[in-house]
Amino acid sequence: MAHIALITLVVRDYDEAIDFYTGALGFELAEDTDRGDGSRWVVVRPRGSAHGAVSLLLARAKDEAQLASVGAQTGGRVGFFLHTEDFAGDHTRMLAAGVRFLEDPRHEPYGSVAVFEDLYGNRWDLLQPA
Repeated sequence: MAHIALITLVVRDYDEAIDFYTGALGFELAEDTDRGDGSRWVVVRPRGSAHGAVSLLLARAKDEAQLASVGAQTGGRVGFFLHTEDFAGDHTRMLAAGVRFLEDPRHEPYGSVAVFEDLYGNRWDLLQPA
């Protein structure tokens, strides 16, 4: 059975992206391998994710077209959904780490949710399913 393993997120700089995802969001750095041509294979994932869980491949923009897509890869829509078992705790921790939330938390029939932006402006849902 097939499954999605990685989703590429185009970034301006590897190290600033690693700092944001591991620091502000609390992800773990799963891999950071120099590819020998100035590029790196950088994978981050939510801390404690099960083996084989979907991870992010942080890919540095290589040209102007790719650089123009940084932060707009989903056309301004929420494109990433970060599920949590502790909405209030994670929301508080992320606020303290400087994560920019675009709204106050909402409590919907499907769960507690708040939209935030990553360091590039990509929109994410922090979501604790009901």
